[in-house]
Amino acid sequence: MQTNATPPVHSSLVTVGDSFTEGMSDRLPDGSYRGWADLLAGRMAARTPGFRYANLAVRGKLIGQIVAEQVDVAAAMEADVITLVGGLNDALRPKCDMGRVRGLLEESVERLAPACKQLVLMRSPGRRGPVLERFRPRMEELFACVDELAVRHGALVVDLYGAPSLGDPRMWDVDRLHLTAEGHRRVAEAVWQTLGYEAEDAEWRTPMPATPPPGWTARQVAHARFARQYLLPWIGRRLTGRSSGDGLPAKRPELLPYEGPVA
Repeated sequence: MQTNATPPVHSSLVTVGDSFTEGMSDRLPDGSYRGWADLLAGRMAARTPGFRYANLAVRGKLIGQIVAEQVDVAAAMEADVITLVGGLNDALRPKCDMGRVRGLLEESVERLAPACKQLVLMRSPGRRGPVLERFRPRMEELFACVDELAVRHGALVVDLYGAPSLGDPRMWDVDRLHLTAEGHRRVAEAVWQTLGYEAEDAEWRTPMPATPPPGWTARQVAHARFARQYLLPWIGRRLTGRSSGDGLPAKRPELLPYEGPVA
């Protein structure tokens, strides 16, 4: 974590990525998603008059799509801070060319690092359970690439993967793929501190207090709901080559003054 005696001054933020950066599943009353990037922008805007923010992330995007659709757009905005999180959707697919993923991630960093004052990369969080264990080698290969690129290009790395709190299944929505509002709040805090701002929650890594595990019946109901509402549709999209983000625009496609919740 970076710390400064004098709080940094950032006048603009652009975020690049997939559903994690779009803000799923931190749903607002109107049905839209907020998420860590909006929360971070709100905090930064509260400190800097005229602060501008763009969020180019779209759910379901693979790293090749992020490169093709978002990277050059983000670079052209010349923001003070750019965040890039991508590649995990590729790594979680049954078949994945990790060499290609690493190459595209490197291409992204090479384009974005010179286009901003500070590039921020992340080691994405992982929900404890069988999915994490199955794909852990790929994830850790991806994160090793992130670490190496950060050293070469002067980027900051936010280590969410190593935070015990974010592995807790209670931090994840019922789809088991996206963080809850509390999870997103902790991610915003992590990025905030990594950028050098004074901590507002020094304990964001600390796990929530233990609670009794759900009983057998409750677990079976949850598994059935998950399979019906999320797993089967996900398999269907994979078999037909579709994505949850097909046809969706970027969340905030222009770098404009930010007006929204501050938290």
